[in-house]
Amino acid sequence: MLLLMDASASEDDIGAAVSRVRSLGFEAHVMPGSQATAIGITGNNGPIPEERFRGLTGLRQAISVSVPFKLVSRAIKPEGSVIQIGDVAIGGKELVVMAGPCSVESRDQILEVAEAVKASGAKLLRGGAFKPRTSPYSFQGLKEEGLELLAEARERTGLRIVTEVKDIETLPVVEEYADVLQIGARNMQNFSLLEAVGRSERPVLLKRGMSATIKELLMAAEYVVSAGNHNVMLCERGIRTYENMTRNTFDVGAIAVLKRLSHLPVI
Repeated sequence: MLLLMDASASEDDIGAAVSRVRSLGFEAHVMPGSQATAIGITGNNGPIPEERFRGLTGLRQAISVSVPFKLVSRAIKPEGSVIQIGDVAIGGKELVVMAGPCSVESRDQILEVAEAVKASGAKLLRGGAFKPRTSPYSFQGLKEEGLELLAEARERTGLRIVTEVKDIETLPVVEEYADVLQIGARNMQNFSLLEAVGRSERPVLLKRGMSATIKELLMAAEYVVSAGNHNVMLCERGIRTYENMTRNTFDVGAIAVLKRLSHLPVI
């Protein structure tokens, strides 16, 4: 269920609504919006009678949300979420480009690429320092040295940094350097990691798994948001199909579906 508050609802009104939800044994997730504040309710095993919330000051409407991805559903924020990364807004009217190498390989490489990315008009630099690979013998990334090089590139260009978190163990060091935490396709259903980045203050870029359905992607995002981090971006990066002439098949139709179902920005 979703409680949609009036635009004029005070902090006390919102606090009273949260207290009512918790008194019923459920969890309340406050999600401020540009037009009004919504309170998502989780922990219920079935429909909640609307009369449980009658009499709450500042309550505009109690809405039943039938989809399982309640907190990332567009019903929560019909206007869509805008995520602020420094002076860059993701999900607004401006088209924001992120670019960079798959992995950080050397100082010269990342600085040269960063300058080119900046000159092209992109706002965010992506590059992997910790690389999960199919083969244990493949290059695994420069690790913290790679993060330091990304930080140097940010200092030189002003570009915000997007880099992958491979596991819970390396999350703290990645948080020290990154502006955005990327969850790669292979980790899309690493639920412990999703919960961990859900407790982070850094925005999260969540990539769709190579064989994941749209519902599974949205449920993965629900893990992050339900843990407290509302700043999630969904990334359509291509899926595995019967076609073997290309590495991945870009599911362009998924973009429209995701925008219809969820308030989260789509990359």
